Amino acid sequence: MTTLSSDAAALHRRSVVADTHNDLLCAVTARPVDRWAAFFRERWLPQLRAGGVNVQVLPVFIDDEFRPEGALRRTLRMIEAAHRLAEGNADAVRLCADGAAVDAALADGRIALVLALESAPGVGEDVELLRTLHRLGVRIASLAHFGRTALADGSGEDAAGSRLTRAGVAALHEMERVGMLFDISHLGAAGVDHVLELATRPVIATHSSARALRDHHRNLTDDQVKATAANGGVVCVNFFAPFLHEHDHTVDRLVDHIEHLAGLVGVEHVGLGPDFVQEVLADTTQPCCAHAVIEGVPTDRYLPGLEGPAGLPLVTEALLRRGWADDDVARVLGGNVLRLFRTELGRPAPARPAA
Repeated sequence: MTTLSSDAAALHRRSVVADTHNDLLCAVTARPVDRWAAFFRERWLPQLRAGGVNVQVLPVFIDDEFRPEGALRRTLRMIEAAHRLAEGNADAVRLCADGAAVDAALADGRIALVLALESAPGVGEDVELLRTLHRLGVRIASLAHFGRTALADGSGEDAAGSRLTRAGVAALHEMERVGMLFDISHLGAAGVDHVLELATRPVIATHSSARALRDHHRNLTDDQVKATAANGGVVCVNFFAPFLHEHDHTVDRLVDHIEHLAGLVGVEHVGLGPDFVQEVLADTTQPCCAHAVIEGVPTDRYLPGLEGPAGLPLVTEALLRRGWADDDVARVLGGNVLRLFRTELGRPAPARPAA
């Protein structure tokens, strides 16, 4: 790894670093149940500490082999894994249900963990299950991955031009009621626009980059970024190399996306959603499929030094090298996400006065 300057190292240490998308639960649940907590402690905790991560969002992603019949069972199993790894590592991490719990974890020197659903295939049209999952600790959710669900179309279905389904609209309203952040990452373009028309509370893009710089359906257009910011939300940049540039897979191309978003809507609406998948794919993918192509991009392309959480200080170094002010770097590293979590996470919508 590139040697950090003393200024970058010091700034990174004193900043809150929030990663809004790491699929490590997929790797944890690939182990025997009695190894879940220990595996996290041995394999992932050192990486999070090396990267200075203070807030870690844990998405619950359901592989195709479990859909549709086994999706809810798999969802519950992964949520259970999150609770067990938190209980088994209570000296180091804490599963958090709201902004106050996140602040308390940080004050105690622990990593704040936040549960999220990625595409929610276990919910289907049974929108009432979102409240059940909220009771189990889920605080962020998206409605689709690359394909089609009962709630919405993912970005791989953009040619259909589909908005949210009726159940998807109900899901958005239910999430706003209970204080679950709506995640627009992976949602189809028309669906993103639909959400931003309807949303009355801030939304988050947990791992999306700028389509103006890399024309891929997984990225957000400038208009979508502006609408997200106007809504009070935060766009967290995806580090996956093929979503940043077709060929030049370097940290500078990542910073290009960060700077584009900050220049478009202000630094206060930008965060980091790395989507570190190299190790997860190595742990969960058969050797025959290790170099698969998904949605037209190879899955074995990564930013050198940023293959995992330990490399996150390189982002601080790169932003300082571009002339960024310390306070602005700190906002992107995690300050903006922390602000959003403090005001929105787990906080129910105000009750409507009786007619």
